[in-house]
Amino acid sequence: MTRNHPQPSRRTVLGGAVAALAVAAGTGTAQAAPGSGWPTEFPLPDGWLPEGITIGSRPYAYMGSRADGAIYRTDLRTGRGGVLHEGTAGLASIGLKLDRDGLLYVAGGAGGTARIVDARTGELLTTYQLTRDAAPFINDVVLHEDRAWFTDSRAAVLHGVPRGRRGEVRALPLTGEWVQAPAGTNSANGLVATPDGRGLIVVNAGQLYTVDLRSGHATKVTLKGASDVAGGDGLVRLGRTLYVVQNRLNKITVWDLDRKATSATLTRTITDPRFDVPTTAAHYGDRLYLVNARFTSPQTPETTFNAVAVSL
Repeated sequence: MTRNHPQPSRRTVLGGAVAALAVAAGTGTAQAAPGSGWPTEFPLPDGWLPEGITIGSRPYAYMGSRADGAIYRTDLRTGRGGVLHEGTAGLASIGLKLDRDGLLYVAGGAGGTARIVDARTGELLTTYQLTRDAAPFINDVVLHEDRAWFTDSRAAVLHGVPRGRRGEVRALPLTGEWVQAPAGTNSANGLVATPDGRGLIVVNAGQLYTVDLRSGHATKVTLKGASDVAGGDGLVRLGRTLYVVQNRLNKITVWDLDRKATSATLTRTITDPRFDVPTTAAHYGDRLYLVNARFTSPQTPETTFNAVAVSL
């Protein structure tokens, strides 16, 4: 673990009622519905190479860059935005999540890192070196209880980073029914907490798994209505409804989970002509906001990129 600055904790102690509400609703914050005049398309700088997006209790989206690890902040009410956190050559910001205390937890891709950035100032606060593997890919992150959990698309392990305090990273090997896909395929990616808050749901190689955070035992979720979630990337859970972004298929499938997330039933599919390989989604009000990674287009400094919103 490498620290760039001493990091004082800014987390507030939340009461049990708030924690219970977060588990029941799938989010810990109340959000107003977007107004009818709010935009549904959001430009990003040319060559941005987006993949992750996160939104907190206020109407601001944060989107990371695979090009250099920069982070862009957009006002959802106006569509205007700017670079919050400047990038550096050799870095990447893949998945990211905004905590209640204003800290952004950022997956560092091939660098094998997790970074913590102040969402108000853009200052880099902490860098954790999660793995020394030769070819890691730290892909996505979820905030659950006292840790931020990160997937590694090239290893059967989750990494748990302490939230808002100092501490050691916990490496959780994945066992049970977990099937590690070959390197270079769409393996461990998005993740969310289960509806009962006792574990995580992880999308891996076209399947969904629940993971016990005490043991690392993974159990495949029984899918009803489709055999797989091919191209499964970002996940969003609202209550017992799970939204799976299937990137190169340009769609979001919507699943009804049972109480313990042992099975998921396909209820509908969301498509939109503006989808251009969407990767990750974030929820605000009655909308999902997605970034278009455009993996099938040239990934150059001149390539245009954007984010779009669709109704739930």
